[in-house]
Amino acid sequence: MRRVRGRGTWPEVNLQRALRATGSRNFRLNVRALPGCPDIVFPSARVALFVDGCFWHGCPRCYRRPNSRRGYWDAKLARNRARDRRNRAALRVAGWRVVRIWEHEVAADAERCAARIAALLIPKETTSPRRPGIRVGQ
Repeated sequence: MRRVRGRGTWPEVNLQRALRATGSRNFRLNVRALPGCPDIVFPSARVALFVDGCFWHGCPRCYRRPNSRRGYWDAKLARNRARDRRNRAALRVAGWRVVRIWEHEVAADAERCAARIAALLIPKETTSPRRPGIRVGQ
């Protein structure tokens, strides 16, 4: 357990590389001032990104329940999920958009994950309902 790292893991590093390749460079890593200490934060867009490990956060696709000490691991996973819900709720109340990416998604295609995140960072142009043709949000 001592060797389990909370930051600088290979999924985080691979996603950071993919984000830089898409041109996204204005992010901060592991911002402790925010609830849950998100792995990657885009302060200007108010997007908080969590790269969750499939085992530690109970991925519905990859999680395999250990055979030993099942009671301990079930309780641990329940606590982790409850903490994740609390942190997401606190960030949303504070006006942040929360993105959760699973470890297996980054392993399969980091560039696709980065493109999904980059799409959130682009300000949306909408037309004004009162004055058609006038763009808002530029």
